[in-house]
Amino acid sequence: MPATLFKAKPSSLSLSGTLQISRPLSDNHPVEQTEANTHRITLAVTGASGSVYAVEMLRALAADDRVTRIHFVASESSLRVFAEELQLSGRNNLAEKLLGAPSDKLRQHADSDIGASIASGSYPTSAMIVLPCSMGTLASIANGLASNLIHRAADVCLKERHPLILCVRETPFNRIHLRNMQLAAEAGATIFPAIPTLYNQPRSTTEMARQFVDRVLAHIGLPQPGAYQWGAEED
Repeated sequence: MPATLFKAKPSSLSLSGTLQISRPLSDNHPVEQTEANTHRITLAVTGASGSVYAVEMLRALAADDRVTRIHFVASESSLRVFAEELQLSGRNNLAEKLLGAPSDKLRQHADSDIGASIASGSYPTSAMIVLPCSMGTLASIANGLASNLIHRAADVCLKERHPLILCVRETPFNRIHLRNMQLAAEAGATIFPAIPTLYNQPRSTTEMARQFVDRVLAHIGLPQPGAYQWGAEED
């Protein structure tokens, strides 16, 4: 069964707990920059378990030359999760800490900054990924409650018909969760549950997370070289 439960019509750490880096920052994908292949990606992280997913996504975006800007927003609740899962505290330079190095692509926004560029439909956002996406964030997005920057940026993606990927992280789902997923999907979002694959025989939680990240990026038009593909050897 595919990981995506609901999909709107196209609008286009080791297993022992140690956080490992799957690919170096220098593993980029050089391309000639034109307006058509310039990608500005918003990555929002909310208060659900799965910090390793956010780390791997951030590293993949930073390493990809097709991505020229990464707008990073962390909710207040996500800070508690980072502290519990990665032993990282505080908001200052959080993205750089997760990435392990500075990057000229990065723009970090406070979740309270509703005047940020990504809060406006006039700013050319290519796609937004919420990873992981808590049920509270899902509920706000699905019901149009733009009370902070993450909610507002997602609302902008929906109204401007930009790809919005909600990597929901919860189990089991109750009826409210399922209804909110359906509402968000009907509004134009893609529900992409944070479910790792096992058929590629990952050797660590980091490899699991990286395979998931590769699938999300392929979904928004950024396929990653070396990403695992089932049956590719038969082509």
